[in-house]
Amino acid sequence: MSKPKPAEGGDKYIPYDQRTGPESIVYFTRDLSEKGLEKIYDRVKENIDGKIALKVHTGEPKGPNIIPRPWVKNLLEKKLPTATIVETNAYYQGDRYTTEKHRETLKVNGWTFSKVDIMDEFGTVDFPVKNGKWFDHMTMGKSLADYDSFVTLTHFKGHIQGGFGGSNKNIGIGNADGRIGKAMIHTTPGQSNQWDIGKEEFMERITESTKATVDHFKNKITFINVMRNMSVSCDCEGVNAQPVVTPNVGILASRDICALDQACVDLVFAMPNKYGDTLKERITSRHAIRQLTYMKELGMGNDKYKLIDIDNDDKEITQEEAVKHVVPFEKS
Repeated sequence: MSKPKPAEGGDKYIPYDQRTGPESIVYFTRDLSEKGLEKIYDRVKENIDGKIALKVHTGEPKGPNIIPRPWVKNLLEKKLPTATIVETNAYYQGDRYTTEKHRETLKVNGWTFSKVDIMDEFGTVDFPVKNGKWFDHMTMGKSLADYDSFVTLTHFKGHIQGGFGGSNKNIGIGNADGRIGKAMIHTTPGQSNQWDIGKEEFMERITESTKATVDHFKNKITFINVMRNMSVSCDCEGVNAQPVVTPNVGILASRDICALDQACVDLVFAMPNKYGDTLKERITSRHAIRQLTYMKELGMGNDKYKLIDIDNDDKEITQEEAVKHVVPFEKS
């Protein structure tokens, strides 16, 4: 059987007026605070009940850009009192490679106010990938199957290989277990280079992994992206992340993962005064637009949407209106 071929064109940003199909709803607030996070979660909380997983990238030790822990603590206390933060171990050697090291890192980073379920601590589970090009299943942390609902809380930023890390990356890589699933995404079997898969193929593999989770939870999954402290580096680089130069924007949320990640990318591309150029270059140079086009092809959502400004009576706004307030980045 011949190896599948990845699509091309992941380095080309597609303007909004060149997209087709229906529009989803994406909510937006400029309020980068625990109150802003509370407020926007209320817009996308439908069907989130039972045993709830809250997927957050908890970061490498002393990572400077991860979502502020007080925001997450407040969200759990006010809106998700029965939820559990979930994570998996890392694929690379380091401070999250084993469960023991990972738990020490959680303490260093202040994730001490809630139980954290390292989902692959006691093994793995295979979730089917429907209509996949690369996979017919993805190997996840075992306890993912124990949850009834799934809340994706993502720090939107760049990524050294994925171009950008939105909800798709948070789920696709973040739910895959640290040994089997992450290897399926990153490495061609038999290669000495642990990171040999890149560009469009990498984006497609991430997306198929995400699809397994999205299909499993059906209408009991929701997505929030925080556009704050957006280095071109992922939080997996910790204190070695590149300095932040992209302005803070706000918080976006949707029940449609494709529309949400697309909207965040659109806001980067809509920034005035070339503020978004560094992150735009990271996205296009890694061919990361393929994350978005492949989500649409797989039926995971829409790349068109109505952007709803919840700060101003739910007015529908343009991408340019959403970012006209941004100013040069100052570390908060």
